[in-house]
Amino acid sequence: MKNFFFGILTLLLFFGCNHAKEEVIAEKDEVVYDMYQPSEMANLMNQMFAENLQLKKDILEGKIPTEFPLDFLKIHTAELSEFKSRNETFQGFSKLFIESEKEIFNTESQVPLEERYNNTINLCVSCHQTECTGPITRIQKLLIK
Repeated sequence: MKNFFFGILTLLLFFGCNHAKEEVIAEKDEVVYDMYQPSEMANLMNQMFAENLQLKKDILEGKIPTEFPLDFLKIHTAELSEFKSRNETFQGFSKLFIESEKEIFNTESQVPLEERYNNTINLCVSCHQTECTGPITRIQKLLIK
């Protein structure tokens, strides 16, 4: 009699576990992930970071930069993240950034190249202190020390 109850209990446990497993699988099929899609501005910022990182490398190797990246001008028109807006502060900083970045490529400047470059990167940090603080540590890695 004990074996009979033990057998029934084992069967119930076995079929109960199989049923629960099917429910878990069904739940997993219903999960829909909302993947992050970076804004046009976020992509532009990543591009600007990469180009300034290469610029830093070139400056440290003694190469003189000659061509301002025209894609940087998209800072005035690139689509922002949904929760951001192009306010006066952003517009002012973006205008200053373009002027400062262009100054890096000014071969007639009397200001040392490393100083012009660092001024531009510090301007990026200043803007990000008011608008989007997340990448400040990453931006600071661009500075020439």
